[in-house]
Amino acid sequence: MSTVNSQDDEDTFKILVATDIHLGYLEKDPVRGNDTFVTFNEILDHARKNEVDFILLGGDLFHDNKPSRKTVHSCLESLRKYCMGDRPVQFEILSDQAVNFHHSKFPWVNYQDENLNISLPVFSIHGNHDDPTGADALCALDVLSCAGLLNHFGRSTSVEKIDISPILLRKGRTKIALYGLGAIPDERLYRMFVNKQVTMLRPKEDEDSWFNLFVIHQNRSKHGATNYIPEQFLDDFIDLVVWGHEHECKIAPFQNEQQRFYVSQPGSSVVTSLSPGEAMKKHIGLLHVKGKKMKMEKIALETVRTFHIEDIVLADHPDLFNPDNPNVTQAIQAFCMEKVELMLDNAERERLGNPRQPEKPIIRLRVNYAGGFEPFSVHRFSQKYMHRVANPKDIIQFFRHREQKEKKDIDLNFGKLVSRPAEGMTLRVEDLVKQYFQTAEKKVQLSLLTERGMGEAVQEFVDKEEKDAIEELVKFQLEKTQRFLKERRTDAEEEKIDEEVRKFRESRKKNTEEEDKEVREAMIRARAHRSEDEVLVAASSDEDSMDTEMIGIGNPSDGLSSTLSRGRGRARGRARGARGQNSTARGSSRRGRGTTSQESASSSRSYKPVSVPAKNMSIMDAFRSSKTDHSLNSFQSYSEDIIDVDSDPEDTSFVPPSSKVNQRLPTTSSLSKRGSQSQASRGVDFESDEDDPFMSPATSRRSK
Repeated sequence: MSTVNSQDDEDTFKILVATDIHLGYLEKDPVRGNDTFVTFNEILDHARKNEVDFILLGGDLFHDNKPSRKTVHSCLESLRKYCMGDRPVQFEILSDQAVNFHHSKFPWVNYQDENLNISLPVFSIHGNHDDPTGADALCALDVLSCAGLLNHFGRSTSVEKIDISPILLRKGRTKIALYGLGAIPDERLYRMFVNKQVTMLRPKEDEDSWFNLFVIHQNRSKHGATNYIPEQFLDDFIDLVVWGHEHECKIAPFQNEQQRFYVSQPGSSVVTSLSPGEAMKKHIGLLHVKGKKMKMEKIALETVRTFHIEDIVLADHPDLFNPDNPNVTQAIQAFCMEKVELMLDNAERERLGNPRQPEKPIIRLRVNYAGGFEPFSVHRFSQKYMHRVANPKDIIQFFRHREQKEKKDIDLNFGKLVSRPAEGMTLRVEDLVKQYFQTAEKKVQLSLLTERGMGEAVQEFVDKEEKDAIEELVKFQLEKTQRFLKERRTDAEEEKIDEEVRKFRESRKKNTEEEDKEVREAMIRARAHRSEDEVLVAASSDEDSMDTEMIGIGNPSDGLSSTLSRGRGRARGRARGARGQNSTARGSSRRGRGTTSQESASSSRSYKPVSVPAKNMSIMDAFRSSKTDHSLNSFQSYSEDIIDVDSDPEDTSFVPPSSKVNQRLPTTSSLSKRGSQSQASRGVDFESDEDDPFMSPATSRRSK
């Protein structure tokens, strides 16, 4: 990079770009436990040495949605060490910060806080690993934002319409409109783009003079029909897109031929999956922006543990391996040992050139044993490399590609789909649930619930540990069905009820927005119940100090003397049994496990119960009970809004950005939405690392 004078520095933004740091990944591993923290410190050190204006992170700063105390402590320690200081911040913010950081209790950038001394601001969106969740929809980035060490932006809470308001930055004569969109389920965001429900707001004044930078964290490669975000969905006025979530390092900006913007994919800074894409050299980017000109300088990370991967196909070596040979397994094992030794030698030579790299490399040898071969013991093979590699338990991976016979009827074996996923294919929980019920026999098909809603609930249970997600979804959809039957005044005949339930289920499946609302409402109830459980468990810890005889009292009407008069043995037995039935002590009032109203009323601490149907109540039982008792109104507390969807959610066509209507951003600088414009009018250019990123005055005049 050519040197720039002081005048250039006054007009030039220097931004350090990184994504997918995954702090806390394998933190309990004795060898690789500190890799993410060491590399994060290196990234911050590069930012300070290059005196960047700010750091831009593209999501997944943390690997877990609920990071451990060690991970949070290490992150806070690093940010405080590198981001606090007396060096003045050279750029200013022109947009309304109350709009940019509307979700925060402190809606302003941290370096403008009079109580903080920030010299290196950090701006970050959230990824799919550290996305907001729980009753209050908080994430780990909100903790860092509240502590004043990070600026969390790009958060959207609406599932009906997304308006992306940029953070308007100015340094000298250079102005940047920084857009951000945190991770959203790909299928939902895909549908919102198709239905034109995503709008990027633009500055009203001199909109062509802004450098438009967009940070996104979604699937870039196609994993399914709608399980990714095509680049063509993004507006063509954008100059540069920083794409997170994809771990393969493609940091050199690549121009999209249709939209004419550039896309930079920094990739991850740590190896989280032993795939070929992770074996690429890890880099971060130093982005220079002056006016409408930009330049991306690659910075290789030196503390990343080396990763070497190689594939071998046994059938390609007929001169070495014969399946009929009784000693062929020993020959294969010796061949694999030779390959591993060769990869270890290459890793050692690479480490000698960079002493900052960890000593033990990551080795993966993928062996295709198709053709009649048998795999050997991986554990016994790995014991020979316990002290030489960082991943001794998974050095060898055996796989084989079976020849699929042509079948007229699609016969999907769910068990095989789970146990043997295709190489390089990512299977998602909700997809498996949907495929299973679509191909299952008629007698095990869902008749009340929908496949999509059940898949979303299972995903919440698996990914975010929402233990009540499935139960609450079943209860919620059961309640809606019961209300529907009551409103229809259906006769209490099983055939008619089944027909009405089937029609109601089909109508819900067609209305995807309504189904999204159902899942959201069920998840809110699950999180509320979890919070209630935590409160009740905390309250029960105080009551655990009571005497055994006092805990054994099941009903206030039973006197203490009557309980004790039964004898010591029976009193102890009563105590053990009653502990599981005390609704206040154990927080089980919402589950209806035999707890009476008198017991809950007699508790020393009272909590408002949640009104839900009995656990084992069926549709027929609920329907018959409604015929006999018209005063039952326990389900009226949940409102129901039906929204008509005009457009087909499966329609994958989209309208170019030029057809979008103008909109205004409600800020002091009044942002507006504008259509597409030609690349020549923007004057955006990208130059390689060897060229000077800034135009000379003569060149600038010619381009104009």
